[in-house]
Amino acid sequence: MLPPAAPKHPHTVTLHGDTRVDDYFWLRDKDSPEVTAYLEAENAFAEDFMAPTAELQKTLYDEIVGRIQETDQSAPYRKGAFEYYHRTEEGKQYRTYCRRKPDESNTEQVLLDMNALAEGHPFLGLGVYEVSPDGNYLAFSLDETGFRDYTLQIKDLRTGEVLSERIEKVKSVAWGSDSRTFFYTVDDETKRPYQALRHRLGTSGEDALTYQEDDERFRVAVWRSRSGQYVFRGVFSHTTSEIAFLPASDPTSEWHLIAERKQDHEYDVAHRGGDFLIRTNDRGRNFRIVRAPVRSPGLASWEEVVAHRDEVMVEGLDVFEDFYVLREREAGLPFIRVSPFTDGGSHRVPMDEPVYALYPGANEEFSTRAYRFRYESLKTPDSVFDYDVRSRSRRLVKQIEVLGGYDPSEYRSERLWATAGDGSRVPVSVVYRKGTAKDGSAPMLLVGYGSYGYPYPTGFSHARVSLLDRGVAYAIAHVRGGGELGKPWHDRGRMEHKMTTFTDFIAVAEHLVASGYTSSERLAIQGGSAGGLLMGAVTNLRPDLFHAVVSIVPFVDVLNTMLDDTLPLTVGEYEEWGDPNERDAYFRIKAYCPYTNIEAHPYPAILVRTSLNDSQVMYWEPAKYVAKLRALKTDSNPLVFRINMDAGHGGASGRYDHLKETAFDYAFILTQLQ
Repeated sequence: MLPPAAPKHPHTVTLHGDTRVDDYFWLRDKDSPEVTAYLEAENAFAEDFMAPTAELQKTLYDEIVGRIQETDQSAPYRKGAFEYYHRTEEGKQYRTYCRRKPDESNTEQVLLDMNALAEGHPFLGLGVYEVSPDGNYLAFSLDETGFRDYTLQIKDLRTGEVLSERIEKVKSVAWGSDSRTFFYTVDDETKRPYQALRHRLGTSGEDALTYQEDDERFRVAVWRSRSGQYVFRGVFSHTTSEIAFLPASDPTSEWHLIAERKQDHEYDVAHRGGDFLIRTNDRGRNFRIVRAPVRSPGLASWEEVVAHRDEVMVEGLDVFEDFYVLREREAGLPFIRVSPFTDGGSHRVPMDEPVYALYPGANEEFSTRAYRFRYESLKTPDSVFDYDVRSRSRRLVKQIEVLGGYDPSEYRSERLWATAGDGSRVPVSVVYRKGTAKDGSAPMLLVGYGSYGYPYPTGFSHARVSLLDRGVAYAIAHVRGGGELGKPWHDRGRMEHKMTTFTDFIAVAEHLVASGYTSSERLAIQGGSAGGLLMGAVTNLRPDLFHAVVSIVPFVDVLNTMLDDTLPLTVGEYEEWGDPNERDAYFRIKAYCPYTNIEAHPYPAILVRTSLNDSQVMYWEPAKYVAKLRALKTDSNPLVFRINMDAGHGGASGRYDHLKETAFDYAFILTQLQ
């Protein structure tokens, strides 16, 4: 079967004296029969091309499922009078959310059975999941398309009745102390949460608008303090924040501002007693901690608790009655620092492996002596620990099982450093099965992201074992634009510095080849969303360096998307990429935009996957990218484009369907690297 050839319908745009012809602009028309026919033709070609791998896909899928404890239960966490958890059942796609009274396993109450709710829907996503302070009501929201349109509903947990209230386009919810009043945020037409409203259960009519944000760079969120005493309303852009509060016991009172927004000043707030503890970057990009009295929380009252440190990024702050926890990152690795209020000291919780991931667990109780965190690594499965602050001891609460005889001692993980062209040292995480050769003969999958200041996760994957056991090494390039080395690492890979993200990735690939971990003939690369931008950019820059590429929901039409302020995310992301309506930013973005820079030369084997209902990277970006690649590339290497017609940015929502997508990707990679 021959690959489809998209017709050209030239669309000409001139800006800043630069004229561009977009032959595939017409693919934006989602309702067009011609567009639907083209997407279906691409899916038919993908299925035909991958048909010889059907047995391999099934083998991979069976292996992955065979490692998973399909019927399982999460580590319960305490909140008020109940323990909350979710469980999965063999053969069922979705979680069931439950609670029970402590130490009474026979008192299970099902709060949400996502499998029942998903009946008749090819996609189902859970957004809000907030139980009222008295434990009587559940606020939950569902997305039934993948387009991130969440509808809020309220369930009476005493009767099981879902109340008549239904509120569309809700992003966040915070309950008042009375458990009858809650605040929520709603989206505008670009999916930007821009309003905070107040609703009282059982009332009809228009809810009270308590705040509206008209600056399109900013998004509004509401949440409740861990202490339960305050409701916060935050307004956030990519670089700036502003937070207000009101007593949770008096939800009709006025909001009180903590600190007015100032460009490039980010802060967040936690509460304890008569004080707020605030994480702020007012005196350094890596943040410090200050204390301010609730009665007068403005900048003039800020008293330093932890000074800014150039080498340590403070990623987060968790405050409890007797201690607080800093989530820190140093030399590319995350740490937990615990500080009791009683003695003023602090200590880090020690970790053992050279590469690992740390995340806060469910820490809902304000009065506690234990801090819950999740630990995993490239070879250690997700593990939930309770850390006793007084005794400095940790207790393993739950570790995700890996069935099928998995033995972590058979694998080796390493932290490497590659040197970029400007001398910067770029961290690299690597895992492989022991015995894998380092003479350039081993296949490797190299992944990366490098945007928004997000560190690339260095956690465990049941699926990845299928690659490792076939001799495929796995590496992560922690390139600039991410947050691995603090906020400055992000700054050095965004706006006018964005090109360093791509040149860092190339430097990492060259380092891995030069060090014998793989060769360019055996190197595959993969990235999704902004990581798909990374894939497209480096493939244009160095198509000779990679043998195969997998791009998932790739952000590859950057210039056109950033020129369309009617799309979700665009205006808010001017602070990440720049505003191309400004001349300098236009030409900077144009220089690396994957779609704009496709040329008539050979490309590696490429798999592109997307979803029709993606609201973060519209389906037409990868569709246009593939169409232009087919028209211009001069090689006979495979170019496969697969579109999930019933999903959004994250792909299939059901866990088994999601694993089938992974098996599809892995089958493509393995057949190209064999």
